[in-house]
Amino acid sequence: MNPHHARPDVPCTPPRSRPQRPVLCSIVPPHLLDRLARQEDPELADPARRTLAHDAALRTRRLQGARARGGLAPTGRVAGDGEEPRRTVHDAGGSEVLPGERVRAEGRPPVDDASVNRAYAGLGATFELYLGEYARYSVDGGGLPLDATVHYGQRYANAFWDGERMVFGDGDGEVFRDFTLPVEVIGHELTHGVTQYTAGLQYSGQPGALNESVSDVFGSLIKQYGLGQTASDADWLIGQGLFTERVNGEALRSLKAPGTAYDDRTLGRDPQPATMADYVDTTEDNGGVHINSGIPNHAFYRLALELGGHAWERAGRIWYDTLTHEQLAPDADFARFARLTVASAEARYGIGEEREAVLKAWSEVGVTPADR
Repeated sequence: MNPHHARPDVPCTPPRSRPQRPVLCSIVPPHLLDRLARQEDPELADPARRTLAHDAALRTRRLQGARARGGLAPTGRVAGDGEEPRRTVHDAGGSEVLPGERVRAEGRPPVDDASVNRAYAGLGATFELYLGEYARYSVDGGGLPLDATVHYGQRYANAFWDGERMVFGDGDGEVFRDFTLPVEVIGHELTHGVTQYTAGLQYSGQPGALNESVSDVFGSLIKQYGLGQTASDADWLIGQGLFTERVNGEALRSLKAPGTAYDDRTLGRDPQPATMADYVDTTEDNGGVHINSGIPNHAFYRLALELGGHAWERAGRIWYDTLTHEQLAPDADFARFARLTVASAEARYGIGEEREAVLKAWSEVGVTPADR
Protein backbone atom coordinates (compact mmCIF):
# COMPACT_ATOMS: atom_id res chain seq x y z
CA MET A 1 0.00 0.00 0.00
CA ASN A 2 1.22 3.48 -0.83
CA PRO A 3 2.80 4.95 2.29
CA HIS A 4 1.58 8.47 1.61
CA HIS A 5 -2.12 7.84 2.13
CA ALA A 6 -4.23 5.51 4.20
CA ARG A 7 -7.06 3.51 2.72
CA PRO A 8 -10.45 5.22 3.14
CA ASP A 9 -12.84 3.47 5.50
CA VAL A 10 -15.63 3.03 2.96
CA PRO A 11 -17.07 -0.04 1.24
CA CYS A 12 -15.54 -1.27 -1.99
CA THR A 13 -17.30 -0.21 -5.18
CA PRO A 14 -19.53 -3.06 -6.39
CA PRO A 15 -19.39 -4.06 -10.05
CA ARG A 16 -22.27 -3.23 -12.35
CA SER A 17 -24.41 -6.27 -13.05
CA ARG A 18 -23.60 -6.49 -16.79
CA PRO A 19 -20.15 -5.29 -17.80
CA GLN A 20 -19.85 -4.00 -21.34
CA ARG A 21 -18.54 -6.10 -24.19
CA PRO A 22 -14.73 -5.92 -24.32
CA VAL A 23 -12.86 -4.31 -27.16
CA LEU A 24 -9.18 -4.56 -27.97
CA CYS A 25 -7.57 -1.44 -26.52
CA SER A 26 -3.90 -0.95 -27.38
CA ILE A 27 -1.46 1.69 -26.17
CA VAL A 28 0.23 2.60 -29.48
CA PRO A 29 -2.03 4.62 -31.80
CA PRO A 30 -2.54 2.98 -35.21
CA HIS A 31 -1.41 6.15 -36.99
CA LEU A 32 2.08 5.65 -35.53
CA LEU A 33 2.25 2.03 -36.62
CA ASP A 34 0.87 2.92 -40.04
CA ARG A 35 3.60 5.52 -40.49
CA LEU A 36 6.24 2.95 -39.58
CA ALA A 37 4.67 0.37 -41.86
CA ARG A 38 5.18 2.72 -44.82
CA GLN A 39 8.91 3.13 -44.25
CA GLU A 40 11.38 1.72 -46.78
CA ASP A 41 13.56 0.23 -44.06
CA PRO A 42 12.23 -3.31 -43.42
CA GLU A 43 13.58 -3.21 -39.86
CA LEU A 44 11.00 -0.48 -39.18
CA ALA A 45 8.24 -1.50 -41.56
CA ASP A 46 7.96 -5.27 -41.06
CA PRO A 47 7.28 -5.32 -37.28
CA ALA A 48 4.79 -2.47 -37.68
CA ARG A 49 2.93 -4.28 -40.47
CA ARG A 50 2.75 -7.47 -38.44
CA THR A 51 1.55 -5.56 -35.39
CA LEU A 52 -1.17 -3.76 -37.37
CA ALA A 53 -2.32 -7.02 -38.98
CA HIS A 54 -2.32 -8.80 -35.64
CA ASP A 55 -4.33 -6.08 -33.90
CA ALA A 56 -6.90 -5.89 -36.69
CA ALA A 57 -7.39 -9.66 -36.69
CA LEU A 58 -7.62 -9.88 -32.91
CA ARG A 59 -10.04 -6.96 -32.77
CA THR A 60 -12.32 -8.74 -35.25
CA ARG A 61 -12.15 -12.05 -33.38
CA ARG A 62 -12.97 -10.39 -30.06
CA LEU A 63 -15.91 -8.48 -31.53
CA GLN A 64 -17.32 -11.67 -33.06
CA GLY A 65 -16.79 -13.57 -29.81
CA ALA A 66 -18.48 -10.86 -27.77
CA ARG A 67 -21.48 -10.87 -30.11
CA ALA A 68 -21.76 -14.63 -29.86
CA ARG A 69 -21.61 -14.52 -26.05
CA GLY A 70 -23.90 -11.53 -25.77
CA GLY A 71 -21.51 -9.71 -23.44
CA LEU A 72 -19.39 -10.64 -20.45
CA ALA A 73 -20.76 -12.44 -17.46
CA PRO A 74 -20.48 -10.86 -14.01
CA THR A 75 -17.60 -12.21 -11.94
CA GLY A 76 -19.82 -13.55 -9.19
CA ARG A 77 -17.44 -12.27 -6.51
CA VAL A 78 -18.60 -10.16 -3.64
CA ALA A 79 -16.99 -6.77 -3.05
CA GLY A 80 -15.11 -6.79 0.22
CA ASP A 81 -14.43 -10.56 0.33
CA GLY A 82 -10.71 -9.77 0.39
CA GLU A 83 -8.36 -6.86 -0.08
CA GLU A 84 -5.30 -8.32 -1.73
CA PRO A 85 -4.58 -8.52 -5.45
CA ARG A 86 -4.53 -11.88 -7.18
CA ARG A 87 -1.83 -11.48 -9.79
CA THR A 88 -0.56 -14.04 -12.27
CA VAL A 89 2.06 -13.35 -14.91
CA HIS A 90 2.55 -15.65 -17.89
CA ASP A 91 5.30 -15.83 -20.51
CA ALA A 92 4.24 -16.32 -24.14
CA GLY A 93 7.85 -17.04 -25.10
CA GLY A 94 7.58 -15.15 -28.38
CA SER A 95 4.39 -16.92 -29.43
CA GLU A 96 0.92 -15.42 -29.86
CA VAL A 97 -0.72 -18.11 -27.76
CA LEU A 98 -2.42 -16.86 -24.62
CA PRO A 99 -1.97 -17.01 -21.73
CA GLY A 100 1.43 -18.73 -22.05
CA GLU A 101 3.42 -20.42 -19.31
CA ARG A 102 2.73 -19.28 -15.76
CA VAL A 103 5.95 -17.82 -14.36
CA ARG A 104 4.92 -15.80 -11.31
CA ALA A 105 1.88 -16.00 -9.07
CA GLU A 106 0.62 -13.78 -6.25
CA GLY A 107 2.98 -13.62 -3.30
CA ARG A 108 5.84 -15.39 -5.04
CA PRO A 109 9.32 -13.78 -5.04
CA PRO A 110 10.81 -11.94 -8.02
CA VAL A 111 12.17 -14.04 -10.86
CA ASP A 112 15.18 -13.52 -13.12
CA ASP A 113 13.07 -11.99 -15.90
CA ALA A 114 12.74 -8.20 -15.44
CA SER A 115 9.70 -8.02 -17.74
CA VAL A 116 7.83 -10.46 -15.52
CA ASN A 117 8.70 -8.50 -12.38
CA ARG A 118 7.73 -5.16 -13.93
CA ALA A 119 4.38 -6.54 -15.07
CA TYR A 120 3.73 -7.99 -11.61
CA ALA A 121 4.63 -4.69 -9.92
CA GLY A 122 2.53 -2.66 -12.36
CA LEU A 123 -0.53 -4.81 -11.72
CA GLY A 124 0.00 -4.23 -8.02
CA ALA A 125 0.48 -0.47 -8.39
CA THR A 126 -2.80 -0.21 -10.29
CA PHE A 127 -4.60 -2.33 -7.72
CA GLU A 128 -3.27 -0.14 -4.88
CA LEU A 129 -4.43 3.17 -6.33
CA TYR A 130 -7.94 1.96 -7.06
CA LEU A 131 -8.40 0.25 -3.71
CA GLY A 132 -6.46 2.68 -1.56
CA GLU A 133 -7.97 5.90 -2.92
CA TYR A 134 -11.28 4.93 -4.55
CA ALA A 135 -12.20 1.79 -2.59
CA ARG A 136 -12.45 -0.17 -5.83
CA TYR A 137 -11.58 -3.83 -5.34
CA SER A 138 -9.73 -4.67 -8.55
CA VAL A 139 -10.73 -3.80 -12.12
CA ASP A 140 -14.32 -5.01 -11.87
CA GLY A 141 -14.91 -3.76 -8.32
CA GLY A 142 -15.41 -7.35 -7.17
CA GLY A 143 -11.91 -8.84 -6.89
CA LEU A 144 -11.21 -9.82 -10.48
CA PRO A 145 -7.83 -11.60 -10.73
CA LEU A 146 -5.20 -9.53 -12.52
CA ASP A 147 -3.53 -11.51 -15.27
CA ALA A 148 -0.75 -10.50 -17.63
CA THR A 149 1.30 -12.08 -20.39
CA VAL A 150 4.79 -10.87 -21.34
CA HIS A 151 7.08 -11.61 -24.32
CA TYR A 152 4.11 -11.82 -26.65
CA GLY A 153 4.85 -12.29 -30.35
CA GLN A 154 7.96 -11.60 -32.36
CA ARG A 155 9.04 -7.94 -32.13
CA TYR A 156 5.43 -7.14 -31.36
CA ALA A 157 5.24 -3.35 -31.02
CA ASN A 158 2.27 -2.86 -28.73
CA ALA A 159 0.57 -3.71 -25.46
CA PHE A 160 -3.15 -4.25 -25.02
CA TRP A 161 -6.06 -5.09 -22.74
CA ASP A 162 -8.25 -7.70 -24.44
CA GLY A 163 -11.09 -7.68 -21.94
CA GLU A 164 -9.51 -10.36 -19.78
CA ARG A 165 -5.78 -9.73 -19.42
CA MET A 166 -2.86 -7.40 -20.08
CA VAL A 167 -0.57 -8.45 -22.92
CA PHE A 168 2.89 -6.96 -23.51
CA GLY A 169 5.11 -7.10 -26.55
CA ASP A 170 8.87 -6.72 -26.32
CA GLY A 171 8.87 -3.91 -28.88
CA ASP A 172 10.61 -3.88 -32.25
CA GLY A 173 13.96 -2.82 -30.76
CA GLU A 174 14.19 -0.02 -33.32
CA VAL A 175 11.50 2.44 -32.21
CA PHE A 176 9.88 0.75 -29.22
CA ARG A 177 11.38 -0.87 -26.16
CA ASP A 178 9.77 -3.47 -23.88
CA PHE A 179 6.21 -2.37 -23.12
CA THR A 180 6.45 -3.31 -19.44
CA LEU A 181 8.89 -0.44 -18.86
CA PRO A 182 6.44 2.46 -18.23
CA VAL A 183 4.12 1.73 -15.29
CA GLU A 184 1.61 4.21 -16.71
CA VAL A 185 1.16 1.93 -19.73
CA ILE A 186 0.12 -0.88 -17.40
CA GLY A 187 -2.22 1.43 -15.49
CA HIS A 188 -3.62 2.80 -18.74
CA GLU A 189 -4.51 -0.61 -20.12
CA LEU A 190 -6.00 -1.92 -16.88
CA THR A 191 -8.13 1.22 -16.65
CA HIS A 192 -9.72 0.19 -19.94
CA GLY A 193 -10.95 -2.74 -17.88
CA VAL A 194 -12.37 -0.40 -15.24
CA THR A 195 -14.20 1.53 -17.97
CA GLN A 196 -15.41 -1.77 -19.42
CA TYR A 197 -17.00 -2.65 -16.07
CA THR A 198 -18.44 0.83 -15.40
CA ALA A 199 -19.47 3.35 -18.06
CA GLY A 200 -18.61 1.11 -21.00
CA LEU A 201 -17.73 4.13 -23.13
CA GLN A 202 -18.10 3.27 -26.80
CA TYR A 203 -14.77 2.99 -28.56
CA SER A 204 -15.34 5.52 -31.33
CA GLY A 205 -15.54 9.29 -31.75
CA GLN A 206 -15.78 11.41 -28.62
CA PRO A 207 -16.90 8.53 -26.35
CA GLY A 208 -13.85 6.59 -27.56
CA ALA A 209 -11.59 9.59 -26.98
CA LEU A 210 -13.00 9.81 -23.45
CA ASN A 211 -12.31 6.08 -23.02
CA GLU A 212 -8.69 6.65 -24.02
CA SER A 213 -8.42 9.81 -21.94
CA VAL A 214 -9.70 8.17 -18.77
CA SER A 215 -7.03 5.50 -19.22
CA ASP A 216 -4.35 8.15 -19.72
CA VAL A 217 -5.52 10.08 -16.66
CA PHE A 218 -5.50 7.12 -14.31
CA GLY A 219 -2.36 5.67 -15.88
CA SER A 220 -0.59 8.91 -15.00
CA LEU A 221 -2.14 8.96 -11.52
CA ILE A 222 -0.92 5.42 -10.86
CA LYS A 223 2.62 6.54 -11.67
CA GLN A 224 2.28 9.66 -9.51
CA TYR A 225 0.77 7.67 -6.64
CA GLY A 226 3.67 5.23 -6.57
CA LEU A 227 6.19 8.07 -6.61
CA GLY A 228 4.29 10.27 -4.17
CA GLN A 229 4.39 13.16 -6.63
CA THR A 230 2.31 16.31 -6.56
CA ALA A 231 0.56 17.60 -9.65
CA SER A 232 3.27 20.18 -10.21
CA ASP A 233 6.09 17.61 -9.84
CA ALA A 234 4.67 14.98 -12.20
CA ASP A 235 5.79 14.65 -15.84
CA TRP A 236 2.23 13.87 -17.11
CA LEU A 237 3.66 11.67 -19.86
CA ILE A 238 2.18 8.41 -21.16
CA GLY A 239 4.79 5.91 -22.34
CA GLN A 240 7.80 7.77 -21.01
CA GLY A 241 10.94 5.73 -21.75
CA LEU A 242 9.17 3.56 -24.32
CA PHE A 243 10.96 5.06 -27.33
CA THR A 244 14.52 4.06 -28.19
CA GLU A 245 17.32 6.60 -28.55
CA ARG A 246 16.72 6.93 -32.30
CA VAL A 247 13.37 8.67 -31.70
CA ASN A 248 13.18 12.39 -31.04
CA GLY A 249 10.46 12.28 -28.41
CA GLU A 250 9.69 11.85 -24.74
CA ALA A 251 6.61 9.64 -24.83
CA LEU A 252 3.49 8.64 -26.74
CA ARG A 253 1.37 11.45 -25.27
CA SER A 254 1.52 14.38 -22.88
CA LEU A 255 -1.40 15.52 -20.74
CA LYS A 256 0.49 18.66 -19.83
CA ALA A 257 1.16 19.71 -23.42
CA PRO A 258 -0.74 17.63 -25.99
CA GLY A 259 0.96 17.77 -29.38
CA THR A 260 4.50 17.92 -27.99
CA ALA A 261 5.25 14.33 -26.92
CA TYR A 262 7.35 13.64 -30.03
CA ASP A 263 8.48 15.37 -33.21
CA ASP A 264 10.43 12.84 -35.18
CA ARG A 265 11.56 12.44 -38.74
CA THR A 266 10.23 8.88 -38.93
CA LEU A 267 7.17 9.09 -36.68
CA GLY A 268 6.14 12.62 -37.59
CA ARG A 269 4.77 15.06 -35.04
CA ASP A 270 2.42 14.29 -32.16
CA PRO A 271 -1.04 15.11 -33.62
CA GLN A 272 -2.94 15.55 -30.35
CA PRO A 273 -4.90 18.79 -29.92
CA ALA A 274 -5.09 20.49 -26.52
CA THR A 275 -8.34 22.38 -27.21
CA MET A 276 -11.52 22.06 -29.26
CA ALA A 277 -10.20 24.74 -31.63
CA ASP A 278 -7.91 22.04 -33.08
CA TYR A 279 -10.31 19.07 -32.84
CA VAL A 280 -9.48 16.50 -35.53
CA ASP A 281 -12.33 15.15 -37.65
CA THR A 282 -11.19 11.79 -39.01
CA THR A 283 -12.54 8.35 -39.81
CA GLU A 284 -9.24 6.71 -38.91
CA ASP A 285 -8.40 5.33 -35.46
CA ASN A 286 -12.10 4.81 -34.67
CA GLY A 287 -12.73 8.49 -35.21
CA GLY A 288 -9.49 9.72 -33.67
CA VAL A 289 -9.80 8.14 -30.23
CA HIS A 290 -6.05 8.38 -29.56
CA ILE A 291 -5.84 11.87 -31.03
CA ASN A 292 -8.76 13.88 -29.63
CA SER A 293 -8.24 12.34 -26.19
CA GLY A 294 -5.71 15.14 -25.79
CA ILE A 295 -8.56 17.57 -25.10
CA PRO A 296 -10.08 15.89 -22.00
CA ASN A 297 -6.53 14.92 -20.99
CA HIS A 298 -5.52 18.55 -20.91
CA ALA A 299 -8.70 19.52 -19.05
CA PHE A 300 -7.78 17.07 -16.30
CA TYR A 301 -4.20 18.34 -16.15
CA ARG A 302 -5.43 21.93 -15.78
CA LEU A 303 -7.86 20.89 -13.04
CA ALA A 304 -5.14 19.00 -11.16
CA LEU A 305 -2.73 21.91 -11.40
CA GLU A 306 -5.40 24.39 -10.29
CA LEU A 307 -6.32 22.33 -7.23
CA GLY A 308 -2.69 21.50 -6.43
CA GLY A 309 -1.37 18.80 -4.13
CA HIS A 310 -1.74 15.17 -5.13
CA ALA A 311 -3.76 14.85 -8.32
CA TRP A 312 -5.24 11.49 -7.33
CA GLU A 313 -7.06 13.15 -4.45
CA ARG A 314 -9.58 15.84 -5.40
CA ALA A 315 -9.09 15.90 -9.19
CA GLY A 316 -8.84 12.11 -9.45
CA ARG A 317 -11.78 11.63 -7.13
CA ILE A 318 -13.98 13.85 -9.31
CA TRP A 319 -12.97 11.92 -12.45
CA TYR A 320 -13.52 8.56 -10.75
CA ASP A 321 -16.93 9.65 -9.46
CA THR A 322 -17.79 10.67 -13.02
CA LEU A 323 -16.59 7.41 -14.57
CA THR A 324 -18.76 5.44 -12.13
CA HIS A 325 -21.71 7.85 -12.30
CA GLU A 326 -24.99 6.12 -13.17
CA GLN A 327 -25.82 8.89 -15.64
CA LEU A 328 -22.64 8.49 -17.68
CA ALA A 329 -23.93 6.87 -20.85
CA PRO A 330 -21.76 4.75 -23.17
CA ASP A 331 -22.25 7.33 -25.95
CA ALA A 332 -21.31 10.37 -23.83
CA ASP A 333 -19.52 13.16 -25.67
CA PHE A 334 -17.12 15.68 -24.13
CA ALA A 335 -19.89 18.11 -23.15
CA ARG A 336 -21.94 15.46 -21.33
CA PHE A 337 -18.88 14.08 -19.58
CA ALA A 338 -17.94 17.62 -18.55
CA ARG A 339 -21.43 18.21 -17.13
CA LEU A 340 -21.08 15.14 -14.95
CA THR A 341 -17.64 16.20 -13.70
CA VAL A 342 -19.23 19.46 -12.53
CA ALA A 343 -22.06 17.51 -10.87
CA SER A 344 -19.56 15.11 -9.25
CA ALA A 345 -17.47 17.98 -7.89
CA GLU A 346 -20.55 19.64 -6.44
CA ALA A 347 -21.90 16.40 -4.96
CA ARG A 348 -18.64 15.59 -3.19
CA TYR A 349 -17.29 19.04 -2.30
CA GLY A 350 -20.24 21.42 -2.55
CA ILE A 351 -20.32 24.69 -4.44
CA GLY A 352 -16.76 25.75 -3.86
CA GLU A 353 -13.29 25.86 -5.37
CA GLU A 354 -13.42 22.33 -6.74
CA ARG A 355 -16.56 23.00 -8.81
CA GLU A 356 -15.15 26.31 -10.04
CA ALA A 357 -11.85 24.67 -10.94
CA VAL A 358 -13.66 22.03 -13.00
CA LEU A 359 -15.61 24.69 -14.90
CA LYS A 360 -12.41 26.64 -15.50
CA ALA A 361 -10.52 23.60 -16.76
CA TRP A 362 -13.16 22.73 -19.35
CA SER A 363 -13.46 26.35 -20.41
CA GLU A 364 -9.71 26.50 -21.03
CA VAL A 365 -9.91 23.60 -23.50
CA GLY A 366 -13.03 24.97 -25.20
CA VAL A 367 -15.63 22.53 -23.88
CA THR A 368 -18.93 23.85 -22.53
CA PRO A 369 -20.65 21.36 -20.19
CA ALA A 370 -24.00 20.20 -21.57
CA ASP A 371 -27.16 21.57 -19.96
CA ARG A 372 -28.37 18.05 -19.20
